[in-house]
Amino acid sequence: MLTAQDLVWLKHWQQNSPEIRKSAIEWRKQPAFYRIEKPSRIAKARRLGYKAKQGIVVIRARVGTGGMRRQRPVAGRRQKHLGVTRMKADVNMQQVAENRTQEKYKNLKMLGSYFLYKDGFHYWFEVILADKAHPRITKDKELRKRVLA
Repeated sequence: MLTAQDLVWLKHWQQNSPEIRKSAIEWRKQPAFYRIEKPSRIAKARRLGYKAKQGIVVIRARVGTGGMRRQRPVAGRRQKHLGVTRMKADVNMQQVAENRTQEKYKNLKMLGSYFLYKDGFHYWFEVILADKAHPRITKDKELRKRVLA
């Protein structure tokens, strides 16, 4: 069920509002993984396990659009079906963003992620991570079950 906050975000996103486009311009200038203080979609983040406490980190991850392309073979004869273009990945862009974030932040456990914005070149997702060694996380019963399990 969508909350009022979700409906406002959805309306802005569907209408491609100037506020979101202005934010996307700023996001393009930032690195691919950018740590932010608060999630942009707080209701969605809370559903995924976000709490405003130490040990929980929100990362805005940027992933390039487009499909896969294999390197063209150099030696040997040219096959009729090279298998260079039209390659399909087994994972969607959100899973790519999650995996890349996990590779970069190895000491943190992922709680969840959600879609943020898409333009012609990039997808943006916000990934919620928790530090399993942080005392605030180990004392919280709900988070301890999810993070240490």
